[in-house]
Amino acid sequence: MNQYVIAIDQGTTSSRAIIFDHDGNIVSSGQLEHEQIFPKAGWVEHNPVEIWDNTREVIGKALAAANLTRHDIAGVGITNQRETTVVWDKNTGQPVYNAIVWQDTRTQDIVDALAADGGVERFKDKVGLPLATYFSGTKIKWILDNVEGARARAEAGDLLFGNTDSWVTWNLTGGPNGGVHITDVTNASRTMFMDLTTLSWDQEILDVFGVPLSMMPAIKSSSEVYGTVDEHQLLREVPVAGILGDQQAATFGQAAFETGEAKNTYGTGCFLIFNTGEEIVHSKNGLLTTLGYKLGDAAPHYALEGSIAVTGSLIQWLRDNLNLIASAPEVEELAAQVEDNGGVYIVPAFSGLFAPYWRSDARGAIVGLTRFVNKNHIARAALEATAFQTREVLDAVNADSGVDLTELKVDGGMVANDALMQFQADILGVPVIRPKVTETTALGAAYAAGLAVGFWKDLGELSAHWSEDKRWEPALDGAERDRQLRLWKKAVTKSMDWVDDDVR
Repeated sequence: MNQYVIAIDQGTTSSRAIIFDHDGNIVSSGQLEHEQIFPKAGWVEHNPVEIWDNTREVIGKALAAANLTRHDIAGVGITNQRETTVVWDKNTGQPVYNAIVWQDTRTQDIVDALAADGGVERFKDKVGLPLATYFSGTKIKWILDNVEGARARAEAGDLLFGNTDSWVTWNLTGGPNGGVHITDVTNASRTMFMDLTTLSWDQEILDVFGVPLSMMPAIKSSSEVYGTVDEHQLLREVPVAGILGDQQAATFGQAAFETGEAKNTYGTGCFLIFNTGEEIVHSKNGLLTTLGYKLGDAAPHYALEGSIAVTGSLIQWLRDNLNLIASAPEVEELAAQVEDNGGVYIVPAFSGLFAPYWRSDARGAIVGLTRFVNKNHIARAALEATAFQTREVLDAVNADSGVDLTELKVDGGMVANDALMQFQADILGVPVIRPKVTETTALGAAYAAGLAVGFWKDLGELSAHWSEDKRWEPALDGAERDRQLRLWKKAVTKSMDWVDDDVR
């Protein structure tokens, strides 16, 4: 009985449930993709009802695959796509609008208006984030300003906000019938509304955005019992006991618990997190200051984060928009057909440039094209774009921390791509290391929940579970590395200053 922990991983493209045993090994899983909705250029939405329906179904799939029931599960951990904003009616449980996804850029006018008084770093000292379309705050404001009746309903106390962790937790614990409206510190730190020092909502900033405090979830630690699954669910009465935003969860799953440890996750986007311990470090090089984790009543751990908007989604774009490949793994096969990128560089600034530039005026660019170039070069350049962007973020981490990273732990779907991982090591000039369990995001959420219910005793026990699967050593000549980095940086400048008042 209670031999396992289940993690719900509500991601950008799919929802998954993964069951882990006491050694941190995967026992079973279920996964369903949800629709990506693009109403206009720059707009990205999800249907929150579809996400919740899929969440319930994947829980059933995971339990059935391992022939388990709720009696076998000690706790539920939740991890999620951060910044993706859901606003819903607390009485009916119905969203007032689709979820606005973290990649969405429709709120640029709101960002510009708020930045007119104090610049894009107006609130950064307090919340660790620049004003950008990326974060939840401007998305909430857009919904209240643009959905008929939403502001009046919010001010009357009828509407709730949450990133998808809050949406899933509220529904899992009862929805309109007593659902728990909470978030954890890592998700709260992505809204623009949480004071990094007090770990509470900042009333002054909420007032500037015009967001009622009554909409906001209670801020909890990343590891405590928040409530139990309600009686109508497969997991009824099981404690919901851990929440971590996806990138923090991956860091936790990599057992990067100590100051100076870091990981890079390769998914829809790419996110490098560097643990700064109990110290709040304000970046001078384009990184975000964020919460790493907080376990119960213990002191919070902070982190620096380099957020890259487009990595894996560039490969999806080659597949779905250009039909250049039929499946994602095919990109590695094409890239292997050529010795180099043929002089081509792809800057995938589909949502502007995130770290370390934060340039909302940038848009995607393919540069260096000649008649010599074929689709194999394009495929290779697409893979290399991920590695180049990671190098720029790692340079920023090194500059902010004052200590050069000597190796990089990696996880996420793209780490199965050997060609990419080798090029990543080459362009970084340090070893790249993949763990045996690469589903570190779900594992981190499971760890957080398991600690809260006593399934695991402490961080030392979790660290003992981590083991290396494969290591890539840099093999590229230093002069060639420098040449390629110079050309990449030149390509990035070509993507900037594209958006004018009449171009979005």
